[in-house]
Amino acid sequence: MNFITLKGKWIIIALISFFIVVTFLFLNSFTQVTGGIFSSEDDEPYHINMITTEFKSETESGEKIESYRWDPGTVHLSKGKPIKLSIYGVNGKEHPFIIEGTDVTGTVKKGEETILNLQFNKSGTYRLICTAHETIDDNGPMIAYLVVD
Repeated sequence: MNFITLKGKWIIIALISFFIVVTFLFLNSFTQVTGGIFSSEDDEPYHINMITTEFKSETESGEKIESYRWDPGTVHLSKGKPIKLSIYGVNGKEHPFIIEGTDVTGTVKKGEETILNLQFNKSGTYRLICTAHETIDDNGPMIAYLVVD
């Protein structure tokens, strides 16, 4: 009996050790793949994809409502790293935009890709604002947040 109990304990210890090693290797490889998700180790720009999208609904009284959005709505970036922001126009004819706190402006058109080469050298939150959809009255606000750390 003691031999079986001792053998059983060793099997449990071996299994726990195995799972700890596998978990460590998995988390370590995951960190290496995604740890630099918003920065690059060299001077190559990190590529971020964004789209324009639209949500439609109807109130209980039958009023049709809609809102335009950037997707994703928040992007975290590394200060001083080059970024290639690709915005594809999916919904809405066109979306003229500014990036608040910069001199970056442009227009995203339906079915077209707009590419911006950016680099933020100052930490902060920069708003990507569609000037056609700035408020709820304009089917917005269509604002994305570029958070630079």
